[in-house]
Amino acid sequence: MQIKPNEISSLIKEQIKEFKSTPEYTKDIGTVVSVGDGIAIIYGLRNAILGELLEFSSDSYGMVMNLEEDSVACVLLSNKNDIKEGEKVKRTGKVIEVPVGDQMLGRVVDSLGRAIDDGDPIEVKETRPIECKAPSIMERQSVNSPLETGIKCIDSVIPIGKGQRELIIGDRQTGKTAIAIDTILNQKGKNVYCVYVAIGQKNSSVASIVDRLKRNDAMKYSLVVNASASEISPLQYIAPYAGLAMAEYWMRNGKDVLIVFDDLSKQAVAYRALSLLLKRSPGREAYPGDIFYLHSRLLERCARLNDKYGGGSITALPIVETQAGDISAYIPTNVISITDGQIFLQTDLFNAGQRPAIDTGLSVSRVGSSAQYKAMKQVSKSIKMDLANYHELLSFAQFGSDLDESTKKILNHGRVVTELLKQEQYSPLSLDKEVVQIYAGMNGYLDAVDPDKVSAFLENLYTYISRFHGEILVEINAKHELNSEIEQKLKEAIESFIKERA
Repeated sequence: MQIKPNEISSLIKEQIKEFKSTPEYTKDIGTVVSVGDGIAIIYGLRNAILGELLEFSSDSYGMVMNLEEDSVACVLLSNKNDIKEGEKVKRTGKVIEVPVGDQMLGRVVDSLGRAIDDGDPIEVKETRPIECKAPSIMERQSVNSPLETGIKCIDSVIPIGKGQRELIIGDRQTGKTAIAIDTILNQKGKNVYCVYVAIGQKNSSVASIVDRLKRNDAMKYSLVVNASASEISPLQYIAPYAGLAMAEYWMRNGKDVLIVFDDLSKQAVAYRALSLLLKRSPGREAYPGDIFYLHSRLLERCARLNDKYGGGSITALPIVETQAGDISAYIPTNVISITDGQIFLQTDLFNAGQRPAIDTGLSVSRVGSSAQYKAMKQVSKSIKMDLANYHELLSFAQFGSDLDESTKKILNHGRVVTELLKQEQYSPLSLDKEVVQIYAGMNGYLDAVDPDKVSAFLENLYTYISRFHGEILVEINAKHELNSEIEQKLKEAIESFIKERA
């Protein structure tokens, strides 16, 4: 039997065609040399790229983190211990991607976007890579629209705008997460999607937060990404990037998004563990040299896009834990330099009963005041100065027995303002309620009230105004401004309330 030349040529052509259509990365096969502590060293894979997803023959996955001369080091993305030395590994030709879309709302997912709640598997049409370029300068616009937290102290003294990155910093158990959750609760009905990323938290803590969001009907517009303390370090490391990729989908579609990273100090510790296992050189506090890049490339992706690109925004509330109030430590200083301001919580204030325990002297918002509603700006313009004067005089007053009348007046007013800024957890306030309460406090109407009764007085005042002078609240919410006519009505309403109480 003879083979005809035309048959041979057609066979060769077919093989060449198939060769060209086969992706290059599928021909790149590696072998596991060693594995342990969530790190696999793989011989071969000469064409692997940094951050690429690798597939093991045991159906496990890993991510390339180190590129050596004749081997690559990858971190494993599974708790399974079934990867063995000598096992074959192949490239996938793609980076880690997570599912995105409106189907994610109301769900609790892991760092890879897989549902970990009691619901059905999530079916989405799109995915996004967890790492991507931050929006360019030309894509952005200035922060000029407020993101209301519903917390009087923040909205008046340290305002946050849509597209801003405001750090929440303080020791453990000072109420950092409480501020973030209150802000999420306050976005109800404001057309803002919320993403809460829990890094290194206890599963019980995350479950109680999800329960609180459900009870306040907030899960409808929220997504929770959980990389708990029981998860391996690589999943804690990629969790913020995964949550941000999910948020970016909505931002790119013209939506406003609030994202909370709770907390980035635990992500830095997870990354430090990975880096030391990968034998990267340790630096200050044993962190690797690129730890600043870890958080800067994350937070730079949060922005407010201009109208040409949809006008969406991502507002970030990264949380960082300090040790004994030391904000000059390595990770706190890194994140402070990346963000647009910080809300600093103090243990002493918390223990003294000041809730939220915000230090108005060390806290600052670098861009939020330009996005603040005019009504809030009008009523709160002197509040920071009054508090500064009060705290300065308070330190002197404890050494002196005889105080002049003007000093007593400043101390009494400062005490009242401090009481004014106290607020119950899980009870964010509407704009009109904040404006009415702060106006009463800053215009001396509370100076004659017993500081212990300020909270009850303000509640009764708001109830009185909403019942008998409701048009004032309607105008404040509609116009976001306190013009002379509304101010006069508000003044008369407060005075009539005080007269009735007398």
